[in-house]
Amino acid sequence: MVADTRIAHMTEPTRRANKRGVATRETMIEVAISSLATGDPAAVSGNRIAREVGVTWGAIKYQFGDIDGLWAAVLRHTAQRRGDLPATDKVGGTVADRVTALVDGMVSGLGTPEALAIETLRAALPREQAELERDYPLTAAELASWKPGWDAACARAFADLGVDPVRVRQVAALLPAALRGLTSERVLGTYSNLDDARAGLIGSVTAYLSG
Repeated sequence: MVADTRIAHMTEPTRRANKRGVATRETMIEVAISSLATGDPAAVSGNRIAREVGVTWGAIKYQFGDIDGLWAAVLRHTAQRRGDLPATDKVGGTVADRVTALVDGMVSGLGTPEALAIETLRAALPREQAELERDYPLTAAELASWKPGWDAACARAFADLGVDPVRVRQVAALLPAALRGLTSERVLGTYSNLDDARAGLIGSVTAYLSG
């Protein structure tokens, strides 16, 4: 179970905006991210987040509705902070230059506290899509919204080079999983040369996109 306190809501509550309320909400999100970024499975508990913020669970529920609303807000916050891969829109150059920018940009992003928090949260959420959508509809919708943006960013990165769009779409699906694997190996330790792995991935993807 991802959290020990959850109320079924399909939408986040609407609250009157004020500076104090916004600041409180932001503090709750930042504390949730910091807690999740530790990697501790117990961090995915609404009561624990409340204790770390120094408030009651009711105060968090007031801001987000339930644990689903809190996790959706955390995911939205991390996505807004991450932005839209500006390096891919500005790098120009060859296919290899752009693949390198994509890979290095993602590797950098995967080392942030926000990325670590997302991994901890995802590990605790239901694996089955239908179960996730039933029990955590807001969180599921937020996660689902990321793929179109990532696909569009990858498409823009190669739009002026005449690269096969089907191959670009396939690479967009491959890179997040491949780079999470490399990042995990770097964190956990490995006898493999991960610089070679990075170079091999960039070379393989470049060759595939170049046809």
